[in-house]
Amino acid sequence: MESRLSLLSTIEKMGDYDPNSMPVEKARQFIQQFLTPVTEHESISLCDSLHRTLATDVHSPMNVPPHDYSAMDGYAVRHDDLANAPNQLTVIGSAFAGRAFNGHVATGECVRIMTGALIPEGCDSVVMQEHVQVTGSSVEIGDGHRRGQNIRLVGEDIAQNTTVLARGQIIRPAEMGLLASLGFSNINVYRKLKVALFSTGDELQQPGTPLAPGKIYNSNRYSLLGMLGELGVEIIDMGTIRDDKASLKEALLDAASRTDVIITSGGVSVGEADYIKQLLTEIGEVVFWKIAMKPGKPLAYGKIGTCHFFGLPGNPVAVMVTFQQFVRDALRVLMGQQPKLTIEFQAICTSSIRKVPGRTEFQRGILSQDKNGGWTVHTTGAQCSGILSSMSKANCYIVLPVSQGNVEVGYTVQVQPFLN
Repeated sequence: MESRLSLLSTIEKMGDYDPNSMPVEKARQFIQQFLTPVTEHESISLCDSLHRTLATDVHSPMNVPPHDYSAMDGYAVRHDDLANAPNQLTVIGSAFAGRAFNGHVATGECVRIMTGALIPEGCDSVVMQEHVQVTGSSVEIGDGHRRGQNIRLVGEDIAQNTTVLARGQIIRPAEMGLLASLGFSNINVYRKLKVALFSTGDELQQPGTPLAPGKIYNSNRYSLLGMLGELGVEIIDMGTIRDDKASLKEALLDAASRTDVIITSGGVSVGEADYIKQLLTEIGEVVFWKIAMKPGKPLAYGKIGTCHFFGLPGNPVAVMVTFQQFVRDALRVLMGQQPKLTIEFQAICTSSIRKVPGRTEFQRGILSQDKNGGWTVHTTGAQCSGILSSMSKANCYIVLPVSQGNVEVGYTVQVQPFLN
């Protein structure tokens, strides 16, 4: 009840609040106000950490490198011995990565050294083997060498006790390698966000069976499973729920009792069998249910208790667009991450586009560079929200603002490249 009252109170204070035609940017702002990241965390093996989110800062327990190392194959020398070129030095041993030279290098001496080997005691520079003339057990070195050259100094990459990764960092392959280089076998991460997913619609049929008359295969389930899988959340796949108010209510209450987020596709429009908005009003609260955008106008956001709810449209393209424009960043915040930077820039449109002012449109486009390095873009063709092949062909959105009308060939448009 406290969460419900807090939500209602916040909504009442919002300026320019129109749940029937929410501008895209306003909708993003409203969603952000209600997002509180998960706080529970767990220790997991580094091997299992890909796509997880750090729950604590990571401080380096050591210097990296831990010792002075050679950055080249060559000869470890005392720079003072190079004062009068050419210099004749005696080679007294070798140093390899993982097998150090044991001993002290005195005046007039040097050590053959390989990349990654510890710098021998007494040496302060490494001369590349290409700059050395070898004669038996001695070498001749010319001038032009500086003190400290070709040496990776202790701690120059990471100093001991410094913060190397901050709380909220997503673990990618680079972070896995970095943590391993510091000796970590386990790390502290936030628990996985629990996301319930189901589709609504009596017309939906699962792939793998002959398609019955009047039925369509449920593509939305698989698109959403794929997009959620890229985020690394824990998915509770509830399949397809039939268009029955009692069944939908039971599914929503069940999901809300054991997950952080519910995502549905279909059932948020204005048809007689579209019950989602009604139910959300009865058992929770809805912030908005229509967005001033195309595709994806029937998009609902609200809460059932502490569980967030995203009611996505039923059309396949609209499902993907609304997920990418609203849901993905919201999930990242709930996971303890920062929303990823949205990259947008301008390109010359090489196809004409029909558009009526009044809504933000996300046209599917194919972005490329011309022979001069300039960016050009053209649509994938027909832009109906049911043409899922347009998403497969596209590598960007052509983002047309609310005030934009028709676009002629050669017009400069804003593009948003597809990024994971």
